[in-house]
Amino acid sequence: MTELPIVDLVGVGLNATDTLIPIVALPARGAKVEYSAATVMPGGQTATAVVACQMWGLRTRYVGKLGDDEAARIHTDAFTRAGVEARLISVAGAPSPQSLIMVDDGGERTVFCRRDERLVLQPEDLDRAWIERARTLLIDGHEMAAATLAARWARAAGIPVIADLDELYPGIDELIANIDYLIVSHDFPGRLMNDTQLDRALRNIAARYGCKVTAATLGQDGVLAFDGSRLLHSAAYRVPVADTTGAGDIFHAAFIYALLQGWPLERQLDFSCAAAALNCTAAGARGGIAPVPQIENLMATGARYDVALLDEAQMRL
Repeated sequence: MTELPIVDLVGVGLNATDTLIPIVALPARGAKVEYSAATVMPGGQTATAVVACQMWGLRTRYVGKLGDDEAARIHTDAFTRAGVEARLISVAGAPSPQSLIMVDDGGERTVFCRRDERLVLQPEDLDRAWIERARTLLIDGHEMAAATLAARWARAAGIPVIADLDELYPGIDELIANIDYLIVSHDFPGRLMNDTQLDRALRNIAARYGCKVTAATLGQDGVLAFDGSRLLHSAAYRVPVADTTGAGDIFHAAFIYALLQGWPLERQLDFSCAAAALNCTAAGARGGIAPVPQIENLMATGARYDVALLDEAQMRL
């Protein structure tokens, strides 16, 4: 039996087929609004991050569930084109995850999701070798039991665990206790720690759970991170924004890429901000995945939003 190859990243988590609908602005309740186009493309937090890393030259594996419909074929084809090793569990008769995404003229998106409960990844769906034969693990926590098991396996094997979390799912404490790099949405630390001051919440998460880095992405305000001793802030880059879909997914992908290069945390955060910004210049979760040289060029020459290291008032959520 051929031994499973070691990959740079294994991602365990969400995929979705996105239908993007450009609109001028969100309609008022009860309004009737015409739209001119609807574009279907693959997305999903972990799936998108894995594809981005593969496009940047990393070797990747994705683990997730799909139905047996046209959306599943779209994902399978996308993984194949990118060169991702896809470990897909197919559920007969189930519709694959779907997202309807309305994108306004400012590039801000509103998402409507549909996910069949039969497509929740279960611990028994996982093969330990899929996790242990990797250099890093990315999870998103939507499938809590499977994510926690994968994180425990990775932690036992000395594999760094990166998490993209935005909700306080049941069992969140056990999951975070097995995470090395926790990079979350801006309001997650405050909700988790019941503390409206962001810097203090990040510090307290690190103290309670033992994470190496705790960070919160802040949109145009960039990212704030705590590494166990210092608070680090990286400002966001100014780019023409077409669609913010997938910005967080690409941020996580870029962080993993930078982590595997052995760069210092400051450069990891800057690279991630630049990659996320460039993804926002095109439509779709994966529409603006830029080559590494283009990301580094933005880092060297691009303008940033004029945000100094956040003061105490600004860090209150």
